[in-house]
Amino acid sequence: MSTNSAAVINFAPEKGSVEIRELSKPTISEEDVLLEVVNVGVCGSDLHQWTADHSWPVNYPVVLGHEFGGHIVELGSRVTHWKLGERVVSETAAVINPNNPLTRKGLYNLDSDRKGFGYGVNGAMTRFVRVPARCLHHIPDQLPFEKACLTEPCCVAYNAVAVNSQIRPGDQVVVIGPGTIGILCAAVAKLAGAEVAVIGLASDHQRLAIAKKYGCDTIVGDATDWAMKKDGLGADFIVDASGASETLKIALDLVRPNGQITKVGWGPQPFGFSLDQLVQKNVRLQGSFSHNWPVWEKVIALLADGTLDVAPIIGGIWPITSWHEAFEKMHSREIVKSVLKPI
Repeated sequence: MSTNSAAVINFAPEKGSVEIRELSKPTISEEDVLLEVVNVGVCGSDLHQWTADHSWPVNYPVVLGHEFGGHIVELGSRVTHWKLGERVVSETAAVINPNNPLTRKGLYNLDSDRKGFGYGVNGAMTRFVRVPARCLHHIPDQLPFEKACLTEPCCVAYNAVAVNSQIRPGDQVVVIGPGTIGILCAAVAKLAGAEVAVIGLASDHQRLAIAKKYGCDTIVGDATDWAMKKDGLGADFIVDASGASETLKIALDLVRPNGQITKVGWGPQPFGFSLDQLVQKNVRLQGSFSHNWPVWEKVIALLADGTLDVAPIIGGIWPITSWHEAFEKMHSREIVKSVLKPI
């Protein structure tokens, strides 16, 4: 094996501080595996670190990338139940505190000591990545890596819609924001039997076209008429998947009394409006962050049998050295999801 590989590294907090650097092959510990990455997805959070408008701490310099799959090429001395060459995807919780009460409940995604790939520890936008064996999930042969590497955003959407929310067949659902997570939330809501509309901006027309492929209605701008069309009270469920805090006001306007809002999009900006509607409408406001082991197993099964198909959101596959073009395609909203190939 070559000892050095090209890596996409976020090296400083200033805007645009991402470049290709040579990286040595990682050394693994006794409970790790070394993964040779086949495909890695570009996440909105990777873009936010590139544009320096993120709201989470980053351990600079760090290799970006937390949506990935590949083959096991080395095993730590205490790793059991895994074999060299196996096809796997990895969860994102690279560092957790096993004694945290939430971790003990299986909710390690909410562990305050958690550090993820791509911001806390080196991620997978390179050829080799060190992964704790506890993060791994097997993927079947029929699931190609360019789809399997998107298990992670699918898990974000599944956790938001199917775990942290109450959704019933026939519900009216509005999704704010036609990015990867928004469209996947819409797809999961459709699987649950909901009627779904996805809201975007005029500049989102290409991404909204992808949402239509999942059987969703699409709306540019005001969705009031759609939300009120049945009985004038509003939609049952709003998913706020926008990268801005102010869209919560849109959600509060569109949701029906006794309805629910799940916010899964990050937005560091303060919002300047009253939350009285939340009280007056008796609305449940739910945050949703990340995912855990059972969510991954459910999603892999859905991907493997084609029930959940990520092919429509994949806008292209680029070599790791063309990361900038792949980032720009997503940042300009020309496509929904870029995938990189390190080897």
